[in-house]
Amino acid sequence: MTEPTIFEMSSPGRRGVKMPVSDVPEVALPKGFERQELNFPEISELEAVRHFTRLSQLNHAIDTGFYPLGSCTMKYNPKINEATSRISGFANTHPLQPEDTVQGNLYLMYELQKMLAEIGGFAGATLQPAAGAHGELVGALMIHAYHKDRGDHQRVRMLIPDSAHGTNPATSAMVGFEIVPLATDARGNVDLENLKSLVDDRLAGLMLTNPNTLGLFDENVEEVIKIVHDAGGLVYGDGANMNAILGVTQPGKIGFDILHYNLHKTFSTPHGGGGPGSGPVMVAERLLDFLPDPVVGIIEEGDDENPPLYGLVSPAKTIGRIKAFHGHFGIHVRAFTYISMLGAKGLRDAAEKAVLNANYMQEKLKGSYTLPYDRSCMHEFVLEGFWDDVPGIQALDIAKRLIDYGIHPPTNYFPLIVKEALMIEPTETENLETLDRFVEVMLKIAEEARTQPELLKNAPHHAPIKRADELKAAKELVLRCYPKY
Repeated sequence: MTEPTIFEMSSPGRRGVKMPVSDVPEVALPKGFERQELNFPEISELEAVRHFTRLSQLNHAIDTGFYPLGSCTMKYNPKINEATSRISGFANTHPLQPEDTVQGNLYLMYELQKMLAEIGGFAGATLQPAAGAHGELVGALMIHAYHKDRGDHQRVRMLIPDSAHGTNPATSAMVGFEIVPLATDARGNVDLENLKSLVDDRLAGLMLTNPNTLGLFDENVEEVIKIVHDAGGLVYGDGANMNAILGVTQPGKIGFDILHYNLHKTFSTPHGGGGPGSGPVMVAERLLDFLPDPVVGIIEEGDDENPPLYGLVSPAKTIGRIKAFHGHFGIHVRAFTYISMLGAKGLRDAAEKAVLNANYMQEKLKGSYTLPYDRSCMHEFVLEGFWDDVPGIQALDIAKRLIDYGIHPPTNYFPLIVKEALMIEPTETENLETLDRFVEVMLKIAEEARTQPELLKNAPHHAPIKRADELKAAKELVLRCYPKY
């Protein structure tokens, strides 16, 4: 039996809310602005509560089930991080308040800047960027400003590996760089010979994700960086996959000039559904003057009697403001809490467990699914979601069938260099029983593909919405519910 819509539950005369008497004078709306018929459903408060509660229970969530979504790090986020972000002094302050009234907020931001820089091995940081792609844009702008400041106006080319996130070429192009694709070798690393053939005095930089989107740590990363630096270019690190190397290695010490973190992935925020996000950018010493305006600094040193006075300062050669106010402060509070609770040892432990979990699952599945790059992975791995002897089955069919088993599908069709890609990331927060159940289900689906392929082609069978026409859904959006009458 299908659940009734909120309009089908409507009955004339029922009320779920009583509006208070207006305490301001009534003013007639201009002609044409007032609608006579709004078709609001008439239901009781209890019916409204039940309706929206039912809707919420139709969604898959990290609090209700496994979410092995590669690269997006859909891990459990401790509830204490949510609690601290709701402390009144954080949640109810405003960025236009005088700085002396928000010293606690500024202290947290200052310390978070230092924490993030230290974790990555960098000299400084900005918290302004709203998400990872926004961080990439900031990095590309700083690379452009750096070369322009040196008079290197001919440096207009940005190298982008063919395994990169799509935002890498997009953000570089927005700054005006010419995008030059860079090949991947047979082991999933940057192709060194291809790289050497592309560097010259027109090189502005390289955008490199490491570990990359194949879930692999580039075995030649130091040589890659040296080649770019020797040619006068800068190296930007896409830090989407920092979950794998926290406390193990520092990109800044390896030689990266710039790196963004996704606080909403690596450092705890409920992620998905379009936000919220935060993409702080870390930089090496030579780029500190180009950071966005402002950053948090100490404007008056403290002593035994008085704490330091924190304020907003402008870097000497700043690229300017890139975000309204100072970034997504609530996300900063969550990340500060997460890092403070775990400490250096805990962060490294999280990375080690993420890598262990991914390698455990990879070894269990690679005999039944094709593993295109058969080597130890980092926090995620990529399988091919098809079999040569099972015509017609695709990665999408496997993903949809997983829904029937109560598991959210992994990332499909990315990276693009893997045919029918399934990108799987267990994260550090899942236990052995969950990993084993996922492996069991994946093996069962591989068997079903051969014995009952129609189960996969018509999946999901037990979801509120069956397989939709995804192309039509993307082009003909239905963003609200309409009454049938």
